Amino acid sequence: MNENQNTLAVIDGETLMDMDFPATKFCVETLLPQGICMLGGAPKVGKSWLVLDLCLRVAKGEPLWEMPTRQGTVLYLCLEDSMRRIKERLWKITDEAPDNIHFANEARTINDGLADQLRAFVQAHPDTVLIVIDTFQIIRSNSQDISYASEYEEMRLLKSIADELNLTILLVHHLRKQSDRDPLNMLSGTTGISGALDAVFVLEKTDRGSDGATLKCTGRDIQDRHLELRLSKESCVWCRISDSLTEPTLMLPEPMRELVEFMKQKTYFRGGNTELVNEFNAFSGRSLIAKSLKQLMNNNRRQLEENHVTFYSFTEKPNRMVEIIYHGPETDDGNARNASYE
Repeated sequence: MNENQNTLAVIDGETLMDMDFPATKFCVETLLPQGICMLGGAPKVGKSWLVLDLCLRVAKGEPLWEMPTRQGTVLYLCLEDSMRRIKERLWKITDEAPDNIHFANEARTINDGLADQLRAFVQAHPDTVLIVIDTFQIIRSNSQDISYASEYEEMRLLKSIADELNLTILLVHHLRKQSDRDPLNMLSGTTGISGALDAVFVLEKTDRGSDGATLKCTGRDIQDRHLELRLSKESCVWCRISDSLTEPTLMLPEPMRELVEFMKQKTYFRGGNTELVNEFNAFSGRSLIAKSLKQLMNNNRRQLEENHVTFYSFTEKPNRMVEIIYHGPETDDGNARNASYE
């Protein structure tokens, strides 16, 4: 055996801290991230109406509940429905379905060729951003082994496909009979399912006869939130009534809003972390330490980029350094890097 095969590929903490990674991509901004996600709900609660509307909005590039979508081709595997039923639902929701939303009511299982089918579709439609599988149960293996290990392996395979194809796979699934405050505990199956997911959504009605429901949302790259929804009897579209997040869009915490204003004045900064925090504190009147400021910047990197601020961390022995650039419309981006920050 090659000796190198016994050696772990490792990275030291200092190097990792200096690395820049692309921001998480979203199919629906702040709500539905790229990766493997799941929508759970009781039978007949309205899950399929919700995902059909989602598919249409992503295909058209229209916002969902005032949240921007990433426009692209959509594949909807409606495995419990006939094409006639899907057509009837489409006419309920819209009078214009775009040609970049595709439907199929048959597919192979996870262990019998589903991955190859999805790869072939994306190869033919390289701008695909969303695949919905309704329902998850139909594409699962027929094995009698229902355990944490087997369910986690199924989810791991699906997540690897989503990551490989750089898109969102949304699985529609059923819930346990018992309710729970934690959405992860409400999904049918073992924690092997929930443990591999990037985001979980649970659509729950308090009263079966009601037209209202709560969409509970949790995940690695999204904030926990509850959306109060109501299903329109006329259009069969779920409308948002309220959102538990007071700032559901790309809002920055106050210190980071001050950093944006700081960089609007400077346009360019390059220096040590201590030098940065000293200048920022003098500007804002705060008393942050260098570690706290950098943590805030790292945690809000995507939001800063939305506000035209990018930054890069690196090391010049023995100092930790940062370069920050403001690319706002009132600056000349071509000269921003050369701007003086004296």
